[in-house]
Amino acid sequence: MGFQDLLHQAGGQGRFQILQMVFLLISNVLVQTHIPLENFTAAIPDHRCWVHILDNDTISDNGTGIFSHDALLRISIPWDSNLKPEKCRRFLHPQWQLLHLNESSLNTSEPDTEPCVDGWVYDKSTFPSTIVTKWDLVCESQSLKSVAQFVFMFGMVLGSLIFGHLSDRFGRRLILRWCFLQTAIVNTCVVFAPSFLVYCSLRFLAGFSTVAFLPNCAALIIEWSVLRFQAMGMTLVTCSYSIGHMILGGLAFAFREWHTLQLVVSVPFFVFFLSSRWLAESARWLIVNNKPDKGLKELRKAAHTNGIKNAGETLTMEVLRSAMQEELEAAQNNPSVWDLFHTPTLRKWIYLTAFVRFAISMPHFGLLFNLQHLGSNVFLFQVLFGTISLPGSGLALLAMNHIGRAGSQTIFMFLLGISILLLTFVPQEMQTLKATLATLGMGTSSTSITCSVAHVNELFPTVFRARISGMLVIAACVGAALAPLLMTLAVFSTHLPWIIYGVFSILAGFVVLLLPETRNRPLPDTIQDVENQLLWPMPWQPKEKRLKKIKARRHLHESDTVLRNFRNCC
Repeated sequence: MGFQDLLHQAGGQGRFQILQMVFLLISNVLVQTHIPLENFTAAIPDHRCWVHILDNDTISDNGTGIFSHDALLRISIPWDSNLKPEKCRRFLHPQWQLLHLNESSLNTSEPDTEPCVDGWVYDKSTFPSTIVTKWDLVCESQSLKSVAQFVFMFGMVLGSLIFGHLSDRFGRRLILRWCFLQTAIVNTCVVFAPSFLVYCSLRFLAGFSTVAFLPNCAALIIEWSVLRFQAMGMTLVTCSYSIGHMILGGLAFAFREWHTLQLVVSVPFFVFFLSSRWLAESARWLIVNNKPDKGLKELRKAAHTNGIKNAGETLTMEVLRSAMQEELEAAQNNPSVWDLFHTPTLRKWIYLTAFVRFAISMPHFGLLFNLQHLGSNVFLFQVLFGTISLPGSGLALLAMNHIGRAGSQTIFMFLLGISILLLTFVPQEMQTLKATLATLGMGTSSTSITCSVAHVNELFPTVFRARISGMLVIAACVGAALAPLLMTLAVFSTHLPWIIYGVFSILAGFVVLLLPETRNRPLPDTIQDVENQLLWPMPWQPKEKRLKKIKARRHLHESDTVLRNFRNCC
């Protein structure tokens, strides 16, 4: 628990922390553009069947030059129930008689139709090209677009599991640099994919590396921050998500060709990889993993950057061992991943936080992946969703500092559930109200995620923090993958998917109350620190019981201080 003292001796929240945080936040902004990227690179434009008499410029059958485009379209493509051309069927033969029939006689017979055996013609006014137009992912193949999104999310699930373990094993910096390189190479190669199968394979690898940025950036920021700046650091991380969504909307509007947009958001990662050479490893992680020499070196580097003179004299190995004696002793045990589930407290908290992250992600990605269901201007909605999340992150910071981590999550999750349930029963004609409620839902979900990320990083010990963050990202990715699948339930009831989103959000608000409050509490470094947190007061407990736990913790702290002084004297 003495690492905060070492940070203060190294200059506290100085120039070093600010520079490192700025670099991580900028990279995180661009990472976020890849998650909803297929809202634009895989957008489905209006389309219809290719017809010989209309789209073959080299011929003019039956003197068709005297007929207008609409007339030729009318005799070639049947109308749907909305009196618009069918997207997946065409007439087997031109129906010239339709030019002379009035509206009341259109249903006298049903001409023979056939699928679009010669391909499709796409409306290129909004999106000149997407992967949908490149590989004809429409009609019978339209579900393949969802397959591409699911493959990316499945890559995030596996990546969060594997990279979370590797980050705790080999360090945050090494894994982060590898993800920079992998993201740059894989996402650039996506542009040159010769087939849809290769495209999906590359998107899987892209999701595999993309997901590792969240826990590693969050861990590096919070583990280098002094206590009073930790919540602000997590708030800035979630603000970077919002800015990334806003920037994606602007970039997609400027670069309508899918391969150009893909390159614009991928090539900068080569620069991030080269610039990450000066990125510092977490000194806290080095110390608790029995590498005090390297941890001391990083602390002295931070002190030098922060303008602390004679850091080599004030930050010595003796000072480090005195401040981190318990952590260094615990590091000799080298706890394994099985200790996570053998510890009752950790096991319970993992289950609860996993459910909370799962329940938040479902409605969040349900709104984010269904932009085309909210209106035709997907660029505006992308920017709007990012914009509303920015004040939400600031509101989360105020709430966490005044109400606490657990209480803030409960309030915002209730608001999220209520806004989605209200959205469910708004008539389809009231588009403005539906867009307002959807935007409010996106804002409250982003605020809930901000509080959840800060709470989780303060709840679990340093030795397992990245690994547990990876597990929770898995839960979030499962919720994100289920979000579009739940929309298939709309064939039974259009309200059912949204009711599920709202109910799970409200349930998660109750579950958070079972977790301890972490406001103004030092970060735990070892499993023993977590066990001591059993004496932390719960926000829902009666005042008398909370006061009793506070007194017990004060007595435990005094006993630990006496024992440490005795060890130092001996």
